[in-house]
Amino acid sequence: MSETTKGRPDVDQRTVKRAVIASAMGNATEWYDYGVFTSGAISATIGTVFFPGEGNAVLKSLALLAVGFIVRPFGGAFFGPLGDKLGRQKVLAITILLMSGCTFVVGVLPTYSGGYSMGIAAPIAILLLRLIQGFSTGGEYGGAATFIAEYAPTKRRGFFGSFLEMGTLAGYVLGNSVVLIVSLSLTTEQFDSWGWRIPFFIALPIGVVGLYLRSRLEDTPEFRRLEAAGEKPEKAPLRETLQHNWRMILNLIGIVLLVNIADYMLLTTMPTYFTDTLHIGDTTSTLIIIGVELVQFSILIPIGMLSDRIGRKPLLLTAAIGFIVLSWPSIKLMQSGSLLWLIVGFLLVAILLALMLAVIGSTFPAMFPTRVRYGSFAIGYNISTSLFGGTCGVVVTALIDGTGNADWPAYYLIVAALIALVPILRIPETARVPIEQIDTADTGGKFVAVK
Repeated sequence: MSETTKGRPDVDQRTVKRAVIASAMGNATEWYDYGVFTSGAISATIGTVFFPGEGNAVLKSLALLAVGFIVRPFGGAFFGPLGDKLGRQKVLAITILLMSGCTFVVGVLPTYSGGYSMGIAAPIAILLLRLIQGFSTGGEYGGAATFIAEYAPTKRRGFFGSFLEMGTLAGYVLGNSVVLIVSLSLTTEQFDSWGWRIPFFIALPIGVVGLYLRSRLEDTPEFRRLEAAGEKPEKAPLRETLQHNWRMILNLIGIVLLVNIADYMLLTTMPTYFTDTLHIGDTTSTLIIIGVELVQFSILIPIGMLSDRIGRKPLLLTAAIGFIVLSWPSIKLMQSGSLLWLIVGFLLVAILLALMLAVIGSTFPAMFPTRVRYGSFAIGYNISTSLFGGTCGVVVTALIDGTGNADWPAYYLIVAALIALVPILRIPETARVPIEQIDTADTGGKFVAVK
């Protein structure tokens, strides 16, 4: 690699690429689970076979998904500081194994009733699995983004960071596609009886491949530099993380609020919005979402490369303002009754989201110093995700059901964007700043170069 940074161990181009792929595999594993769990066919089936009785089966399934988000901040507070103490690679190996394992076990779990059942123990078991899944996921994203950012050369951090969300979209599209193929290949009775389990089985080999790739890599150059200099924390530095970096953590929470409300709105709420509110068939809904996700997939890397040239903040600001201005018109296009205009409206908000997704992998790790980067990122990201992202589907669906107003997705996005504008304006621009020179601790969010 032509670009090197003083004080960092040399890293060749091939190793950087392997690190990026290994990191993105964890995100793909996480979002494969969401893609399966939030598809219309699976949501309805899970809500019925594990929680029988009266009530909206899809809403029950979304509530189960949201439960896992309750423990994500605890997972972030546990795995994040641990990653700053033990290293990024070791912790990321644990998280990907736990995530894929929990998804797989859902597929073999007995249901509430029927021939292969265990009564009241079934909903308790799936609830425990979602809690373990959420806890392990709390340590995944922050570590994966940190891993890429600390391996990537300074001038290409945006380019390489964009691959993290390629993993998100790839996993989500794969999850939706597998459910679609299985549901079209079986009768309704076969799918409801046993076919719904098949997509959950596939999570295990995905996780095993990711674990293999991660286990073959050394830890990041930045962590090794810190270790060699004797600056690595002796204990998991939770107190240090919170005491000296709380201002920047609050900024992170505010930006993640918009990213995740938009992300979970499009990926976990819209599938049921299309089927339940707009009365579009499961197959058509899934095909629309997969198609739009593929468009996002195709533009992430060019946007990441653009951020290396013009900075991250212009793109984040464009997205936030775009959500304020275009969310309501986009929802109205979706409600027009025309399939074409529905796709256009959905695509508009999807492109705005892509502007953010392409740069957060390079923006968020650069908001914190190396010593507490993993922990600070994981704590702030997962608090915001837990409070606002994971609850998005349940809250918006409940608001629509309770008021009869189908515009709630737009209102939710507009409020989130207004809030996020403040921290986006406050954070420093670090697009061309070497990662080892970043120190925002005790500075009120201002950038301080480490000499």
